Amino acid sequence: MEDKYISIGELNTYIKSMFDENPFLRKVYLRGEISNFKNHTRGHLYFTLKDDTSRISAVMFYSSAISLNFKPEDGMNVLVEGRISCYQALGTYQIYVDKMEVDGLGKLYIEFEKLKEKLAKEGLFLEEHKKKIPKIPNKIGVITAPTGAAIKDIISTIKRRFPICEVILFPALVQGKDAAPDIVRQIKEADNGYDLDVLIVGRGGGSIEDLWAFNEEIVARAIYDAKTPIISAVGHEIDFTIADFVADMRAPTPTGAAEMAVPTVGEISNTIRSFEIRLNEFMTNSLKKNELRLAKVKNSYILKNPLSLYEVKEQKLDNFIETLNHIVLKKLDNYQTIMRHIKSSYVLKNPMRLFNSQQEKLILEEKMLYNNIKNIILKNNQSYKLLVKTLKLVNPLNILDKGYSLVKKDGNVISDCNDLKVNDVINIRFSKGEIDALVKSVYSK
Repeated sequence: MEDKYISIGELNTYIKSMFDENPFLRKVYLRGEISNFKNHTRGHLYFTLKDDTSRISAVMFYSSAISLNFKPEDGMNVLVEGRISCYQALGTYQIYVDKMEVDGLGKLYIEFEKLKEKLAKEGLFLEEHKKKIPKIPNKIGVITAPTGAAIKDIISTIKRRFPICEVILFPALVQGKDAAPDIVRQIKEADNGYDLDVLIVGRGGGSIEDLWAFNEEIVARAIYDAKTPIISAVGHEIDFTIADFVADMRAPTPTGAAEMAVPTVGEISNTIRSFEIRLNEFMTNSLKKNELRLAKVKNSYILKNPLSLYEVKEQKLDNFIETLNHIVLKKLDNYQTIMRHIKSSYVLKNPMRLFNSQQEKLILEEKMLYNNIKNIILKNNQSYKLLVKTLKLVNPLNILDKGYSLVKKDGNVISDCNDLKVNDVINIRFSKGEIDALVKSVYSK
């Protein structure tokens, strides 16, 4: 009876060939969520792609994974491109991924995090670089869309809280591909020639795509480079953009930015009233303090008895004069003693004796100097001869004078005949002269 049974390996081989020969499965595009992610030590990526109803095993080999510009993680939504085939050893089918990228909002989030990390490393977010927002501004600039709720809320809030403050609008695109360059242009315009105290940059709420202009690197650097203090007012309180991190102050909303930029009339009145109270207290305390000092001076002994001060000074003057006279007399006495000693000295009466003594001393020192120089030269000469003798002893060429010779091949010294072979050209150096020779035979010991 013919054997109708086949092996499992044969079945899996057949199924694999069906996958590989199907043109539809050679290039497949899938959207799904990563789960069971594993990064192998050899760089291969193993994971499962799933959606609400199904899942499929996936593998991305190192040769393809090396080109990824993000780090895959569980829960990440991705778009993959690859081929479907059967893993013959287990009899399971899977997708072999060639390309993978983050899907939708996840891609924007990756770009956001990369730029945030880059600018943070450069120090653009450091508190030490942030400029102080003035408490009472005279002129405020606003960069936002000329229409919409944001500009209306900002202007109405400023006028309600601090009506004497001037507001200048710098209209800009706040959404779309041309928004970022337009915002940068208006920041530079507002920062030069308008003498602004504060600049508010922002827009109303929206999706992450709507707010993306404020996540652009050129906008972040323009905010950082501006000389005018900038308040970032982008979206709602839960929305964070790169502009918020770079700005000198972050407001939760455009209305909040206006409230941070200006005080209310009531706050100014309270501040003035507080200053007035503190000034009055300071003046009252100063007057009391000076009154006490004046009373103390009036009742002082010196003021009631002014002659006592004069008497004390007179007594001090007498003491100084006596001390000075004593010092002068003592100095004169010392000089007189010195003069008497000089007049009675033997040298003054016999000047030639001093000359002869100094001359003898000079001759003696000259002889000593000559002997020292002679000894130094003699010592150095002996050291030189000893050094030359030592160099001759260690000179390897001196041994040639005893009948030995030095063999070289290609400039290298030969000490072992095994380093030579027949017909090698060698150089032989003697004590006097050298020759070139041809090796006829080699006798190895």
